[in-house]
Amino acid sequence: MCGIAGYSLLPSSELERTLAAQALLAAIAERGADAVGYAYRGPSDTYATVVKQRTPASQLLDRVSVPQEVNQLLVHVRDYTKGHPSIAANNHPVRHGPVVGIHNGIITNDDEILAPHSCARAEPRMTVDSEAIFAIAAHSRNDARALEHLRGAMATGWLDEREPGVVFVARGSGRPLWIGEARQGVFFASTKVALEVLERYLPVKLRKRELRAGMLLALKDGRIVRKERFRPDLEYVELDPLPTVRAPQEREVCLSRLAALAA
Repeated sequence: MCGIAGYSLLPSSELERTLAAQALLAAIAERGADAVGYAYRGPSDTYATVVKQRTPASQLLDRVSVPQEVNQLLVHVRDYTKGHPSIAANNHPVRHGPVVGIHNGIITNDDEILAPHSCARAEPRMTVDSEAIFAIAAHSRNDARALEHLRGAMATGWLDEREPGVVFVARGSGRPLWIGEARQGVFFASTKVALEVLERYLPVKLRKRELRAGMLLALKDGRIVRKERFRPDLEYVELDPLPTVRAPQEREVCLSRLAALAA
């Protein structure tokens, strides 16, 4: 059970970018401790900057650094199921061509989806199932209906380097995804609590709702600019579901450290 979070901010927003990233990371830290990472992009950037490492969130939190001009962010903590975290390419954010993304869930037909694409599994021994999502996004130009080819459970977010300024988020079945909207921008996270932690440490008040299964949103400059429906895989059944809290000590350590960073 992984954790995902991120934001799309109004470029003129005065919210402290690094602190917002740290708050989201600390709040989802309990959902996985096998690896941690984040990616960001500013209004004038074509390419995403990716930072990731094979540690729990507590070993990255203090060193998170997001430039103040950045207005697009993805954050991930990993509890791996497929794709060993000793292979850096398996850890999130994951790249497929121009798409960089994060995922919570399990994709069961990833090998089938990736087989036709020569740019798949670009790094030696890369096997993470999440790459299939970003391959579909890349090759369909972010068409929501293309996500119907995926089998399994999914909550996800990605940046497409061909679409400056846009953050995509989508929820299939079997995994939660919460959206928080404010004047300063749009935030998303695996849990409502993560958005509440953000409100506690930054001057922002969010209108919070759980995203419906089978929905893709495009976020740009702190606003939802596109909504599309798709049919999620409702037949997938997780035979041995993992608990949502995988690293309870990480959340406590990270929230304590966050309080010190925000003081």
